[in-house]
Formats: sequence, structure tokens, C-alpha cells
Amino acid sequence: MRFPHLRASTSKAAALLWAAVAFLPPLQAQEAPHRPGLEAKSAYAASQQAIGRTIGDYTLTDREGRPVRLASYRGKPLLVSFIYTGCFEVCPTTTRALNDTVRALQGRFGTNQFHVVSVGFNQPADSPQAMKAFAAQHRISQPNWDFLSPPPAIVGPLTRDFGFVYQATPAGFDHVLQVSLVDGEGRIVRQVYGDRPAADALGEPMKQLLVGAPLPQATALETIIDQIRLLCTVYDPKTGAYRVDYSLAIEAAGGLTFIIAVALYMFNEWRSRRRARRHGRPA
Repeated sequence: MRFPHLRASTSKAAALLWAAVAFLPPLQAQEAPHRPGLEAKSAYAASQQAIGRTIGDYTLTDREGRPVRLASYRGKPLLVSFIYTGCFEVCPTTTRALNDTVRALQGRFGTNQFHVVSVGFNQPADSPQAMKAFAAQHRISQPNWDFLSPPPAIVGPLTRDFGFVYQATPAGFDHVLQVSLVDGEGRIVRQVYGDRPAADALGEPMKQLLVGAPLPQATALETIIDQIRLLCTVYDPKTGAYRVDYSLAIEAAGGLTFIIAVALYMFNEWRSRRRARRHGRPA
């Protein structure tokens, strides 16, 4: 062994290190609870692959029964969320949170600087009348926010264009919680995840679009946070909905922090003993 004098001095630290590994959450071995619905990793990949894609010029129907072409929104940034009106928890929560975000963005950029669209993907149930009732129930009255119903025949290609993945479950639908930011030329430039899309997550890229500056690539940390928001979800059988659960990520981070601390302790012990031997002192 290269450093035999370390065997005794690091035995305690090594024991701590193995203990830390032993008590880390068994992410791979732990049996996952039954989760009806889509597979989160592939859903995230499909969502990310949509970035840079130009959306087709689909024609949908607004709350008043009028046809609306998606191309009519070009020229300004556009926020797009997919909902289904039969949802009693996640879609209402996400829509109300998006309403708060839209108000904050309007306070920063002005009311007429961007558009917002909510699309009902559960056809034919998400009719113009159902979308109108949903908007009224949750008090969405922004003049730049439309609630649209696509014809059933275009739901598949429309959702694929946006990288929006959903699947029927016994409780309704399991779907990606995302808001797509589309630029003035109809290209998806950012996907923001979670049941409460934050104003800063949408505001900074929107600012870049409004001033005509290129959007920076998402950092590694932002990518990790996006995956945590999307992947760290648990199915709640009481509500029939998915909710974000950060406990697994927090436990893993705590365990890894402990491992790093123990490793640093071992390194400092080795360095101290090496320095002592160099100066002829007993190790």
C-alpha cells in the first residue's frame, strides 16, 4: 500500500464514510410506488427536444367560438400552457400561479408586450364553453390571455410540436407541468417546469426576446433544477393528482454533503501526517 501510515489514522473517517454511503437513500434499489401514467424521463426528453422547433400554423377555437390561428400571435413573445378542464387540482393551481406570474410580467414589461394561451388538450370535453367556464371560475381576465380548444384531429401533432406529453390515468390525465415560451417567429425557446412557474424563470428570457438579444443557454444548475421539478413528483391517491416532492433530492444532497465532509477530513488528516513526517515529528 502506498501510504501504510494512513491505515490507523483514517480508520475512523473511513468508517464514517462507509456509514454515509450505507445511509444514503437507496435511489436505485428502493422499490418505487405504483405510478400510473407517463414515464417522467422520456417526457422531459421530449419536452427539451421541442426547443428550437417552429410551431405549425394550427387553427383553434377561442372561448367565443371564433377560429384563431396560432400564426396570429407572431410578432410578440407567447406563453403556452396545456390544461384540461376536468382537472380539479393541478391545472387550476398551475393556471392561478401562471396568472400571478403574468401579472408580475405585465408590471415589468407592460400589458401588450406578450400573449398568453391556455390550450385544452382533452377533446372534445375541453370545448370552447368548458374553457370559458374554466377561465371564469379561476378569474382569468387578462386581455392578452386566450383559452383555446383545438379540433380533436390536431391534438396529437399540436402537443408533439410543443413537446407536451400526457397520458390517461384512472384519475384523469398525467401530464408534464410546463409553460412554453415562444418567440415572435413562432419558435419554442424555453420550457419552464413546475406547478408554480416563477416570474423570474420566464421574465429573464422574455426580456431578451423583447430587446432582440440572443437567449443564453440554460446552465447546468438550471437543467438540474428543471429535472427535479419534473421528476421529483409523487402520485397522491387521495387527490388523484401529482405533486412535487423534493424530499428525495434533499435527502440525497444531505448524504452527499456528508460524504464530501468526511472525504475532506480524511484528506486533511493525510496532509497533516505527511507534513509531520516531513519535519521529523511523530505522525
